[in-house]
Amino acid sequence: MHFIGYIASLAIGISLGLIGGGGSILTVPVLVYLFRISPVMATAYSLFIVGSTSLVGALPKYKKGLVNLKTALIFGAPSIAAVFATRKYIVPMIPEELISLGGFLITKNILMMLLFAILMVTASVSMIRNKKDNIEEKKVEVQKFNVPVIMVEGIVVGMVTGLVGAGGGFLIIPALVLLSNLPMKQAIGTSLLIIAAKSLIGFIGDLSNYQMDWILLISVTFLAIIGIFIGNWLSHKVSSKKLEFVFGWFVLIMGIYIIIKEIFFQHI
Repeated sequence: MHFIGYIASLAIGISLGLIGGGGSILTVPVLVYLFRISPVMATAYSLFIVGSTSLVGALPKYKKGLVNLKTALIFGAPSIAAVFATRKYIVPMIPEELISLGGFLITKNILMMLLFAILMVTASVSMIRNKKDNIEEKKVEVQKFNVPVIMVEGIVVGMVTGLVGAGGGFLIIPALVLLSNLPMKQAIGTSLLIIAAKSLIGFIGDLSNYQMDWILLISVTFLAIIGIFIGNWLSHKVSSKKLEFVFGWFVLIMGIYIIIKEIFFQHI
């Protein structure tokens, strides 16, 4: 299964390079189901992988002037604080066994996977409906730079990232466009920097809580980064909109699969 997992790691990067986001949503399922890592540990690993790949993706965007540092700071600072606090204090406080409902025991691991599956379903709907295009059309109507709301959104996204280990780009990009009045391309570049910062700092919050398998972690990250460059090359040859639509359906199916598996077939 590890061999398939390494191939999937490459695919994560390729999807990131092709559609500019969303690929990180597959990181936790790959780690859990292919590398047999516990969901809680997988969310920690995902923070490092997502943070590293996003940082690589943000650098060329910054060179092209597609990263708004002011917005990244306003959104990123509370988001970073939230994800660090969530990983450092909140996640370790969640009991291993939460509640039993009719003989079905909801554990910490099951809760993590169900939360992640819900996030996958939500993200997939955004991809399928081509939200980016709709936002691009509406952004000119929004003129106000709403700092308090941006900071609150940053906290919410930070907590989501801390709980499930996903970058949350599908939440960040609309917020940057609608609340900060950023053009879509600049919102994407800025979101990559925010995701990189909050994910990597969130991972730091995990270092004292878990024993990391650095060889596996660096190997998966390295393959994902290679995948980004492959995806960037392929993006010039295929339609990213069509790929995002197809990828959205794939993520939706995966999310539903995880929900069914964790509820009805958790011991398989």
